[in-house]
Amino acid sequence: MKLALPTFLKTTTFKLALIYSAMFAAFSAALLVYLYYSTVYYIRAESERRMDLEFEQLGNAYFTGGMERLSQSVLERMTRTGSTYFYYLEDSSGRKIAGHFGRMPTTPPEEDVQTVYFEFLQHEPDGTEIFRPAAGRIVRLRDNGGALLVAFDTEQQTAIVGRIQRAIFIAAPIGLIFSLLGGILISRGAARRADELARTAEAVMGGELGRRAPVRGSGDEFDRLASRLNAMLDQIEKLVDSTRHTGNAIAHDLRSPLSRLRNRLEIALSEPMTRESAEATLEETVLEVDRVLGTFNAILRLARLEAGAEGERVRMDVSELGEELAELFDPACEEAGLGFKSQISRNLVVLADRDLVGQALSNLLDNAVKYTPEGGEISFSITRGPNGTVDMTVIDSGPGVPVEARERVVQRFQRMDSARTQPGSGLGLALVDSVADMHGGALILDDADGPADAPGLKATLRLPRV
Repeated sequence: MKLALPTFLKTTTFKLALIYSAMFAAFSAALLVYLYYSTVYYIRAESERRMDLEFEQLGNAYFTGGMERLSQSVLERMTRTGSTYFYYLEDSSGRKIAGHFGRMPTTPPEEDVQTVYFEFLQHEPDGTEIFRPAAGRIVRLRDNGGALLVAFDTEQQTAIVGRIQRAIFIAAPIGLIFSLLGGILISRGAARRADELARTAEAVMGGELGRRAPVRGSGDEFDRLASRLNAMLDQIEKLVDSTRHTGNAIAHDLRSPLSRLRNRLEIALSEPMTRESAEATLEETVLEVDRVLGTFNAILRLARLEAGAEGERVRMDVSELGEELAELFDPACEEAGLGFKSQISRNLVVLADRDLVGQALSNLLDNAVKYTPEGGEISFSITRGPNGTVDMTVIDSGPGVPVEARERVVQRFQRMDSARTQPGSGLGLALVDSVADMHGGALILDDADGPADAPGLKATLRLPRV
């Protein structure tokens, strides 16, 4: 039976942690090796330097005073307090002249210098005898044939080197173990965060649209990813809710015109028809069908707009567009018994789609005409806004929109109860809001300066100016 590995062992994070552990271990090993060899090299180099200095001084004594002066220097050094060197001097026949040892540890070389390693017997103060390691040089004396040994006790050096070796042997596996443990802990933490995100995604796929990934507040990449994921899920939930509401709203808003259309046709079929009554029925039927088609066209255009499939932004002068719309709506307001005034500033350029901006402003003006009672006033202005923007504002003296309903009325098929008797699909402000989003602007709804029972509506389409 094949055993399943824990989840975190299969993660990329754990593999990266292993690589990190291996690199850490390699670095630690290289550092320890460097420390070992540099320390040992320094100890040996220092010993060689001091040995050279010792031979230099003894050589000067030999060359200035011969064997007698050399033996005297050796005896002086043997009795020097705190000296760490051992000496042995013999003549050409091998007879001991002075020294710490009973005899030369090894046969001297015929000429030049010989490095020797040996052990010597040392008498302790308590009467015991121990062998201690030593290293030194034997030099054959010129013109005399004698030999001189200078050595030092290497036990301390050996102990230092041994301690370094033991420290390396202890520290290396401990460092490796800690690096592996650190890698495992890091990978487990990352694996848990990844599992949380995966479980959130699985829950959303299972229908829990309100489920969100936990954000711990650490500000790391997992928190940033969770925040982006939650923002995406918020948008998805909003779109799904909008889609559900849209379906219900379409069914509700199309039921009335389709019912009227069916009733009209039933009445026409149940009675004898003259040419005049048939033409009237057909005209009313065409108008009703046109209203239904208009609703569907508005839905399709809004969907394409929100999907980014419609609109081509170019540099355009909204002042010219505003003047055209003012000329178009002035007679419409006069026909509806409304006052109309416009204030269009010149040379206001934005980067936008002319048709879409025109449609958005037409929707705002059309809403103002539709909901302003006879005898009311409508004003239309295009001016410079704050922070490098252009404000395109329509103000009416109608009933206005309460503060608590302003966020709702810019959604699809959302209409206030007082507007149910008016023709329309509830898509006008939704399209204006989408046009504003597409151009990096905003739709701002506020009260006008009317009385409390009819404050009017001030609708501003604000776009960045170029």
